[in-house]
Amino acid sequence: MYVAVKGGARAIENAHAWLAEERRGDTSVAELSVPQIREQLSLAVNRVMAEGSLHDPDLAALAIKQARGDLIEAIFLIRAYRTTLPRFGSSAPLDTGAMQCDRRVSATFKDVPGGQILGPTFDYTHRLLDFKLAADGGDVPEADTRTAAPGPVPRVTGFLNDEGLIEDAPCDPTTPPDLTREPLAMPADRALRLQALARADEGFTLGLAYSTQRGYARNHAFVGELRIGTVAVEMEIPELGFAIEISEITVTECETVNQFKGSKTEPPQFTRGYGLVFGQTERKAISMALVDRAMRWEELGEDFVGAPAQDTEFVLYHADNIQATGFLEHIKLPHYVDFQSELELVRTLRRGAHAHQMPEAAE
Repeated sequence: MYVAVKGGARAIENAHAWLAEERRGDTSVAELSVPQIREQLSLAVNRVMAEGSLHDPDLAALAIKQARGDLIEAIFLIRAYRTTLPRFGSSAPLDTGAMQCDRRVSATFKDVPGGQILGPTFDYTHRLLDFKLAADGGDVPEADTRTAAPGPVPRVTGFLNDEGLIEDAPCDPTTPPDLTREPLAMPADRALRLQALARADEGFTLGLAYSTQRGYARNHAFVGELRIGTVAVEMEIPELGFAIEISEITVTECETVNQFKGSKTEPPQFTRGYGLVFGQTERKAISMALVDRAMRWEELGEDFVGAPAQDTEFVLYHADNIQATGFLEHIKLPHYVDFQSELELVRTLRRGAHAHQMPEAAE
């Protein structure tokens, strides 16, 4: 270990102390609190919860603070903590059709029952630095919440479904495997793939989704509907014989509408891609839906064109940022023995090459 060079356990303690000092920063500046992170860096908190597979805004905010803003490190902390928690049971499937929407947009229909609800979004901002935020936060305008939907709104894909223009939403009654408790195994069914995509690194998923739009999957998609809002979490209580609501959480759901030319058994119709993520995480949900649809090529009888997003093993085995980080960063740990053997091998090869060249030089 490196610590053998600089003093063993004492070196580690000093490294931890230095890290804590760097994390705190200038002590003349007020310390950032966990509630401040939770309320004002909510999109970062949402990402940590989603990729950490644990819905707890306070713990996610604490992890972000401890990790000095390194979201992958924060996700690692959340996943590690999650393994210590007892499991009391499983919740019922979320009824996202009953979602109380704060935001709901469709790129396929202009006028839909329930209306287009812009909600809180960066979509129409100018992407200019707002220097008012540097001056004590500036004034915060009040939003007119009357533009939000007063109740559940119908699904946009339901209009296509009424005419048989889109595939029925697949429904598998079996209990899906739990990726947080069982290792990933191939072949992976759609339920397992969606779990892996929900936990996948946002940047990696975004890159794959972008590749499908650029032609690396022949998979042109429309956003049938993107909705963000609160849904009830229910759990079956055996002693009661029925489900009770235990919480409400905010989720982002995206359904894409994709072209499908049909097959020997299915007529031409639209197909679906699906994404569901904790919190307001639009970019991840849309990316997830695009990659989900790309990986369904075999199920739908389409050709495999060699696109990265179509390769299920490539996607799922490389999407997890914690696994990727662990394997990547282990190479900075001591590899003295391995390197010495490589070094001796190169020296031996060089001696052999040198001896071979010497007679030729003499001639």
